[in-house]
This record gives sequence, structure tokens and C-alpha cells, in this order.
Amino acid sequence: MILMTQIDIEYLGQLRTKCLHKESGSVIETDAPKDNQGKGELFSPTDLVAAALGSCVLTLMGIAAKRLGADLTGLRLTVVKEMAAAPSRKVGRLKVDVFCPQEFDSGARKKLEEVGMTCPVHHSLHPDVVQEFTFHWGEP
Repeated sequence: MILMTQIDIEYLGQLRTKCLHKESGSVIETDAPKDNQGKGELFSPTDLVAAALGSCVLTLMGIAAKRLGADLTGLRLTVVKEMAAAPSRKVGRLKVDVFCPQEFDSGARKKLEEVGMTCPVHHSLHPDVVQEFTFHWGEP
């Protein structure tokens, strides 16, 4: 069975869009970045790519932690998005730093890192998009 999700998107003018998640009614608005003729007041579409990767990593790690009986309270990450200009404007690199205040044995760390680095968003991005992951265990 293929799970499908509908997202309706409306152009609001001035390089802004409104995205409606049909099932939940949740709304996200985007704005073009300042370096591409926008105001940069909201997430840009490429910022959402970075946010999608980060939230997917934490979600998958949370699922794995439940299976391991581990508590990941306080787990957080930062994503730094770098744009590439050539051969065309696109996301060039996503640098992901994951910070977990808890320490785990090497086996649990390995499992958590593997699921984080192989989440569905990771697999959905073009191979030309460099994804760098660093895990910081025992760091709030």
C-alpha cells in the first residue's frame, strides 16, 4: 500500500507561499531568501529541506530509542544549509550536528546513529547534496 499525503500550496505574492497539510490542517508559509530576491522573513523552501532532514533524523532516532528502551529526552540537533551556485542554484551541503545529553554504550550509539543517518529524507535527497553528520554524546 502506498501512503499518500496531499499538500495544497498557494502563491501569496511577493515570493511567498502558503502550504496546507490537508490531513491535519497545519499551515507553513515560506518566503524567498534575501539572497534570492526575497524578504527572508520566513523559512525558504530550501530551509524546509534542511528542517525536513533534521526532524526526520530525530524522529527516526526516537523510534529506535523506544525499541531499545532508551530515553532521548533533550536530544536536539542543528542543521547548517549551504547553497551551491554552480552548476545551478541548489542545496549543496547539509551539516548536521546531533547533541544527546545521555551517554549510551557503543552498540546503542551505533544503532541510533545508523537510523539517524539513513532516514527517509536522507534517502530522498539527490546524491550530489553532501550530508555530513556529527554526533555529540553526553553533550546537552
